[in-house]
Amino acid sequence: MADADDLVYDGYEDSMDEYSDLGDGEYDDIEDGTSVVGDMNGDDDIDDDDDDDFDIMSDDGMFVDQTIPVTQERKKSYEVDFKSLTIEGLEAAQHKEVEHISLMFVIPTSDAAVLLRHFQWNKERLIERYMDSPEEVKWEAGIADNPNCPKHIELENFTCDVCFMSGEDYGGKIETVSLPCGHRYCIDCYKHYAEQKVREEGESRRIQCMNEKCKLIVDELTMSIILTPATMERYRLLLDRTYVDDNNTLRWCPAPDCELAVECHVTPKQLHAIVPSVHCDKQHWFCFGCAEAAHQPVICAIVKRWLKKCQDDSETANWISANTKECPKCASTIEKSGGCNHMTCRKCKYEFCWICSGPWSEHGNSWYHCNRFDEKASSGARDTQAKSRVSLERYLHYFNRFANHEQSARLDQDLYGRIEKKMDEVQVTSDLSWIEVQFLKKAADTLTECRMTLKWTYCMAYYLERNNMTELFEDNQCDLERAVEELSGQLERPIDCDTIPAMRQKVTDLTVYVQKRRDILLSDTANGYQEDRWRWNVDT
Repeated sequence: MADADDLVYDGYEDSMDEYSDLGDGEYDDIEDGTSVVGDMNGDDDIDDDDDDDFDIMSDDGMFVDQTIPVTQERKKSYEVDFKSLTIEGLEAAQHKEVEHISLMFVIPTSDAAVLLRHFQWNKERLIERYMDSPEEVKWEAGIADNPNCPKHIELENFTCDVCFMSGEDYGGKIETVSLPCGHRYCIDCYKHYAEQKVREEGESRRIQCMNEKCKLIVDELTMSIILTPATMERYRLLLDRTYVDDNNTLRWCPAPDCELAVECHVTPKQLHAIVPSVHCDKQHWFCFGCAEAAHQPVICAIVKRWLKKCQDDSETANWISANTKECPKCASTIEKSGGCNHMTCRKCKYEFCWICSGPWSEHGNSWYHCNRFDEKASSGARDTQAKSRVSLERYLHYFNRFANHEQSARLDQDLYGRIEKKMDEVQVTSDLSWIEVQFLKKAADTLTECRMTLKWTYCMAYYLERNNMTELFEDNQCDLERAVEELSGQLERPIDCDTIPAMRQKVTDLTVYVQKRRDILLSDTANGYQEDRWRWNVDT
């Protein structure tokens, strides 16, 4: 675990001294969050053919070719490996898997595809089962070996068992389709059946033979014979969807109208210690574990509890418990609407004291000197109400801050429009180029990103048990929040032509510092998961 001095700062001014002396020519490296080691494209002093290689002389005088490893940015402790995939990429991945199984088992690719879909693309389980009993696995998957049964032929002496049309009705021959099972029907009936399955039922993976007693699967090759091009395109799209839905390492991007998928190898068993925030190539961020919006630093199970708590009636019940009482006699719910503590139940007319719930007859006119607080009969009611009030106040403390950062993030989206105008204004009033004023947009992006992180820290803080680790987490949370508010205030200030260089340095330094504070908070939280430091109070 990192020392507290490494994670918690009393302020951001001192920690930014290392950036304050930088010259103008060094800002781009800071804004991008990278350090330039050398020209990796060979545009300057390094030839294109020698980007990664150099020669040294061995002891025997011969030159030996050596390879320079390309240094990549190290992955942070809270980041996960993932890859965005297009529809074409998904189809290529399926084709690769099908070819592998087809060559291994020496079976047609159409049968290999049916097998893989039956086993939900789990190759290891398929190979294990197939090696033990290939015929049984084929039968379960809906495959039958009958190479002598033609799929698509025209016949003269044939009558369809569904529509009862024969070759004579078509002037001599009728088009027919059959699976290896031999259950043959006219192509029009098969077409109507398959299109209904695809168009109306959205089925693709388990479309079975038209014979209700047959369990054979209509393979992709047969479907290409039956379906129209438009329906075949929808059929392939449905197959792509089942490929992603069946694969534990794939998930569709939940953003509206986004057709990209993301591959990530974080398993459900790892979600108690990993928060897998990923994004597609369109920069739509989401959690791979639960498909909710990205919610670092809090794990999926706690997010699920929090969202349910915010959406259901639990807090309404808390409010009722904190602001109402039950009549001690008939248990009717009563809300105090005035300042007087002399209560009369409308239902049973029982008179009692609002403070201690004791009979009003024992109070007389001295209700404001109520001495009944220690009575056993009323202590339970007072304790219950006090606990409900504390619980409600605690929830509202965290929820209000959670909702405030969510609202601020939405308002920061409107900031982009004002930032673009500021960037134009800075260009006009200074000698900065369009590239050089991008520091404003980067600051706005960082601000929105940190707002969402802060939002979820309040969900995490609500469920954390109170201990030293919780205080460290809240210190990091406080430092990030203070830095975010400072950056937000800086971006809201009007442009002063005389102070543009100072404003640029201030915003750049703040952006770097805010990113640093976010990295510290998320890294420490991720390390806490791995070290099992966090304890949850899930009964709240």
